[in-house]
Amino acid sequence: MGRVINTDSAGQQRAYHMRTAAELFRRLGQKENLDTEAKDMLATLVFSFRAIEEGIEQSAAAWEKRDYYLKADELRRRWDWTARAASDLETVLLEERWNDIPAVMASLVQHLSEVTVTKFMRKEKDWAGGYGRLLALQGVRR
Repeated sequence: MGRVINTDSAGQQRAYHMRTAAELFRRLGQKENLDTEAKDMLATLVFSFRAIEEGIEQSAAAWEKRDYYLKADELRRRWDWTARAASDLETVLLEERWNDIPAVMASLVQHLSEVTVTKFMRKEKDWAGGYGRLLALQGVRR
């Protein structure tokens, strides 16, 4: 019997969302102005960072189950920027503080520059409607 490989692991999901974030980051850098598509892209960044954060918690919980507490803490520390980035971007989008976007994006450069993007793999359908979904979720939370 062969080895079972989990194709939907937290690590693979993290890599997928980091790739998505890196591509969106580069596409946003090419935009001249803030249009509906740019807002959708920014909202999709929020969703990607949240998904990464959830995956980190799953991975850290698995390490803690095996009594690898230091490794779990190091993993959380290494990826703690995702929660801040999601929160900052969400605040900027919901409060429509468009002038703050460059500062928030600048804080992401060091993290997203690690991902090499030679060809864009994500399609417009991946981020289309993201801003509307974010606003709808915010309406549910209030």
